Amino acid sequence: MKKHKLFVIAGAALLGAALSACGGGGTAVAPKVSYIIDENNPVYKVIKQAETMEAKELYKKAMEEINGKEFTGIGNSSRGKTAKEYFVNYLRGLDKDGNPSEEIKKAFPYADENFNCTINWTQPKENSIFTMIDTDVKSSNHVISMTLIQDANQIAAKEINTGNFYNYVPKEWKGEESNKEPFALQSLNKIFEFNNLDKNKTFKNCWDFVRTGETPMFMTPQSEPVGRNWLIMLSQKKYSDILMNAAKALEGTEKERIEKEANDLAAKATEFKLDAESGKYGLAFAKLWLKQYAARTDDGPICNELVTNAAAGSSACIVYSKLRSITESDTSSKKNVTVAAYQDGYKGIGGYMYKHYLQVLKTSPYPWTSCAFIHFMTCTHDGFAAWGKDIGGYCSNTTPGVNQDHSKDGGEEFPVLNDKGYDWWVGTGEGKGNLVVEDGAYCASVELTVGTWLDNLK
Repeated sequence: MKKHKLFVIAGAALLGAALSACGGGGTAVAPKVSYIIDENNPVYKVIKQAETMEAKELYKKAMEEINGKEFTGIGNSSRGKTAKEYFVNYLRGLDKDGNPSEEIKKAFPYADENFNCTINWTQPKENSIFTMIDTDVKSSNHVISMTLIQDANQIAAKEINTGNFYNYVPKEWKGEESNKEPFALQSLNKIFEFNNLDKNKTFKNCWDFVRTGETPMFMTPQSEPVGRNWLIMLSQKKYSDILMNAAKALEGTEKERIEKEANDLAAKATEFKLDAESGKYGLAFAKLWLKQYAARTDDGPICNELVTNAAAGSSACIVYSKLRSITESDTSSKKNVTVAAYQDGYKGIGGYMYKHYLQVLKTSPYPWTSCAFIHFMTCTHDGFAAWGKDIGGYCSNTTPGVNQDHSKDGGEEFPVLNDKGYDWWVGTGEGKGNLVVEDGAYCASVELTVGTWLDNLK
């Protein structure tokens, strides 16, 4: 049905990142990413100025730079196309729907209804975004100005450690330190869900998704390498502890099976310098997941299949927001799906969380516009609205009003849509989401050990 060998995604680049990390041990404190800076680079000089400027002055500089010209951004999210329309509207003094806004004109007195520019937004597929960026940086005719990109592991190895990316954090932005470098637009969750029509099946423990006979649907790492990062992150003590405690809550033959799988990997965990007690459970879950998952190439079709009457008892790990697009019918319904972690008494991890990062290319043709667009997306309600309008996406900016509350989106009819929010999802312990949060530096620190082992599993 599918291959069991994972996917060696970054070759020598990730090898270099791993060697530059701290020894490869799972209990070590992974280093922060390290940008290579050329202080004479004109893009870098603009960024340093932009970081001290208030929004209205920054946006004015962007208008002067890009008026009548063509700006190109590239990203892993198609919603960048929506955000860029909102951005141009804002510079014209219009709200996101294109209506004149006195509120915007008051906040941005330089707004000009005659302002005109073209913003192109491209969403590459199958992990080709890194190749497109590298090609543009090396070319003599630079086109791409900025990017919205995912996969912290590859970003650090291929773009930050090579000097291709510069980091810009808006003056007005407020949020967690972990979201500043590289600068994150948002966190997104991929969560365990199951079709609840088979009343003889329950998923009350994360290990239920890898019990005998289960084949949870999952987007292959070839299509989206953040899934590989998730499996690597399971080796970190914080998350292997959660898996260990969930395994101990199992009963019967499945508990015996899981304990055997974990014990068989104890020596491997020791070899990889993982936590002596729980590390083997992280490796066991990753191994079983790779052995059993049903490979898919996109989360949209997975969700469309999961909600059908014919999919009774099936399960998946997918982007939460995909449920938003389901149309109710006689054969499909959001009511057919349960979010595993929302159940009372659920044990273990609820899925994982990855991030979209905003970065400026060191060869950006329009650095002022790059910074202004990044500012708009992360510091204004309209700027983040392209993502914030739905469940499952959480802006890195914690300033009130930027994020939207989706805790009552589904009401009593569709409780699966009642998003419990970022703080709940990343919370740990009973009654919390216990999501595995991607950390590119940690992934790099165990790339030579855990990463290589995963890639060679059969």
